[in-house]
Amino acid sequence: MATIEECRAALEKLSDNLQTAEGDVRTAAALDRSVSCHITDLDVTFVGRLVDGRIEVADTLQGPPPEKAQIRLAMAGDDLVALVNGELNFAKAWGSGRVKLEAGLKDLFSLRKLL
Repeated sequence: MATIEECRAALEKLSDNLQTAEGDVRTAAALDRSVSCHITDLDVTFVGRLVDGRIEVADTLQGPPPEKAQIRLAMAGDDLVALVNGELNFAKAWGSGRVKLEAGLKDLFSLRKLL
């Protein structure tokens, strides 16, 4: 089971990857939205913002997110690490329910470019 530190490191790596992306991926990552990522097996939530192609984690909270972020992710810690390391396909994980992504329709259309 991934630790809180490994999950935070995975989010930082994801943020670095988004920052250096080009084309459609760069455009999709350029949103300015509140973000939460609930790590279900650790019952902790990382909250922050997606700004200028970077995920800025502002806080780590116990339990599910206290407020509804504009972009919400939920998954096990091992799945987050595997996704960021390219060992787990996001679309397949989302389709099978291993990863949950919730956002407004407009944001979902923008985020699909990241897949």
